[in-house]
Amino acid sequence: MRQIATDKAPKAIGPYSQAVDTGALVFLSGQIALDPATGRMRDGGIRAQAAQVLANIDAVLAGAGLTRSDVVKTTVFLADMADFAALNEVYAEFFDGARPARSTVQAAALPKGALVEIEAVAARA
Repeated sequence: MRQIATDKAPKAIGPYSQAVDTGALVFLSGQIALDPATGRMRDGGIRAQAAQVLANIDAVLAGAGLTRSDVVKTTVFLADMADFAALNEVYAEFFDGARPARSTVQAAALPKGALVEIEAVAARA
């Protein structure tokens, strides 16, 4: 097992890894809309936050030598399920090819007041 860390994505804000590579699968910790350059939450509502979250996922995947096409499962946590449709618009553009399996749940609260958090599992071919 190998821990993945990249400075192209936000540093973990707790005692966990950005991702863990087991060889066949890579488990990405949940990403929120922190800008890796500033460490600040992205402004602009759910669409802007979702775009930043997915950019952070891209960066962690790259750190593991993978791309979004390797993602097989995501779990989306929304602060408000009313943001589901807007999230889907951004998510559909990001995963415009083969789409991974997904679960979406509303969370009572997310770290740092985030509107969305997404975790992912990727598979090596």
